[in-house]
Amino acid sequence: MEEKKFEQYTDYIMDQTKSLLAIDSPSGYTEEAADHVVKTFEELGYKPQKTTKGGVLVCLGGKKTGQGVLLEAHIDTLGGMVATIKDNGRLKLTPLGGLNANNAEGENVRIITKFSGAFDGTFQLANASIHVNTQYNDKKRDFEETEVVIDEDVKTKEDVKKLGIAVGDIVCFEPRTVVTKSGYIKSRFLDDKLSAGILIGFAKMLKDEGMVPERETWVHLTVYEEVGHGGCASVPDGVTEAISVDMGCVGDGLDCTERQVSICAKDAGGPYSYEVVKGLTAAAKAAGADYAMDVYPHYGSDVEATLSAGYDLKHGLIGPGVYASHGYERSHRDGAENTLKLLSAYIIK
Repeated sequence: MEEKKFEQYTDYIMDQTKSLLAIDSPSGYTEEAADHVVKTFEELGYKPQKTTKGGVLVCLGGKKTGQGVLLEAHIDTLGGMVATIKDNGRLKLTPLGGLNANNAEGENVRIITKFSGAFDGTFQLANASIHVNTQYNDKKRDFEETEVVIDEDVKTKEDVKKLGIAVGDIVCFEPRTVVTKSGYIKSRFLDDKLSAGILIGFAKMLKDEGMVPERETWVHLTVYEEVGHGGCASVPDGVTEAISVDMGCVGDGLDCTERQVSICAKDAGGPYSYEVVKGLTAAAKAAGADYAMDVYPHYGSDVEATLSAGYDLKHGLIGPGVYASHGYERSHRDGAENTLKLLSAYIIK
């Protein structure tokens, strides 16, 4: 396919990613994001279905059945939950997924109550004024030493309860999405909304260009990946291969950059299918996609959860390079485009 066409669909991917990033969806609070994805697939002419767990499953078609491939990405993100309402009217959090207090300090948040709407706040170090706290520099940033300051006139636990805020309420962190003129996208939660956007863009490309995958191909956008069981269910009959489309790691000791697609050979869960890794590499070369092969030191994916659930599948992992994972993340439109090229060559042949 012409380079200009890939650029066109990359534009669409960036728009879809920004739309998803604007929807709060920490693990356990993903219904609005899933409904948005369902509507988007329907507008493209597909017939998506919501799984019992709340994910989105959609068939992209295919010439052959019985050896299907499942593409997995996730739309749940990191976040927090109210663990304690403190006597001073502040909130102590427990993290949802691998949220790190160091990376979240000073971030604006939304507290989503079950029955009383949403309230704004800020996640701060307790006693956060450096002109007051002589131990400011030495305090460890963890969830014992941090709190949410609610943007309401509250001074006591009872004041907070009167607002309708309760233990178990979800706390969503502001993504702060920025797209630069040079093509970089910076935001919390590019893991994995960028790859979700890529799969939506891939689905649009198939429809627009009249392309049919060689094998029956499914997309599963999961909603519990960040807590470890997103891909544990909802594998359609006839699927024999699953590929997690998640972020590619960027950091010391790794070759991938934000402008490439990463092919993972091994992560903390062990090696990926040699056959699949070899096939993905050949497809990247055939498509002229700029790629890197890496071993991720601290990583687990949806597809490993799928295997852990007992499914008999070959498995792989790819994704656009993302820097500063689980913090304020950065990628580039080139990384998205190279991932789209790889998917096109591998799925369509």
